[in-house]
Amino acid sequence: MSGKLNVKQIVQTLSAELPLSWSHYLFLMGISNLDERKFYEIESASEGWSLRELKRQFNSSLYERLALSKDKAGVKKLSEQGQLIEKHTDAIKDPLVLEFLGFEEHHRYSETELETAIINELEHFLLELSKGFLFEARQKRFTFDEDHFFVDLVFYNRLLRCYVIIDLKIGELKHQDLGQMQMYVNYFDRHVKLEDEKPTVSILLCHSKDDRLVELTLPKDANIHASAYQLYLPDKAALKKQLEEAQAEWEATHEYSSAVKKKMTNENQI
Repeated sequence: MSGKLNVKQIVQTLSAELPLSWSHYLFLMGISNLDERKFYEIESASEGWSLRELKRQFNSSLYERLALSKDKAGVKKLSEQGQLIEKHTDAIKDPLVLEFLGFEEHHRYSETELETAIINELEHFLLELSKGFLFEARQKRFTFDEDHFFVDLVFYNRLLRCYVIIDLKIGELKHQDLGQMQMYVNYFDRHVKLEDEKPTVSILLCHSKDDRLVELTLPKDANIHASAYQLYLPDKAALKKQLEEAQAEWEATHEYSSAVKKKMTNENQI
């Protein structure tokens, strides 16, 4: 919903019980979409966002990025409950927006430089990843048959109760990268995680990827995900339009499915 409201109406929609400053509410009042405004209000309060972080998350189009991965019912749930982390796919964002690293889009940098920049801006990176992430190590080494392997970044998610390992790729993702990550996941599942912990989740964070290649290489139930990263803030207006189109398509499909089911039910009754 994006109807125009006056200031008094907007203030009435904001919950006085949530521990936010007046500066937060002044910013929230500038968000015309009621569902989007409620989402940022809930997230700001529950995650303890500063006003600066609230503005950063809004400018990075967090609401649109999460909503585009859900159906209409899921979008509504976002506005009512915020971002819920109940399964590992809930914690995966694609793309991740890493504008806080300060890299220019076409600047040449190595994977080591990217990793170092992430560590230097670890607080921002944790917020961009999702909820519940704890940092454990960089360049985590394990040895197999006298060969040494290094996992770029190792995290633990306390909400999912599992390890989340990240490998960085500054170029295009290759099928060999996916195979290597599968080995890393297998190692963590067999030798690192405890029996009562959930299976390891992995993220290949890459500059570009072919989703068809990822789908062809990995089994459907794999805990391995390929997420692109971008070094600039997304076009918020374009994402809003994309979200509106996706919701309209979902509604049309849902209405068609309902009509077909109703017709079949009527035919069976005759």
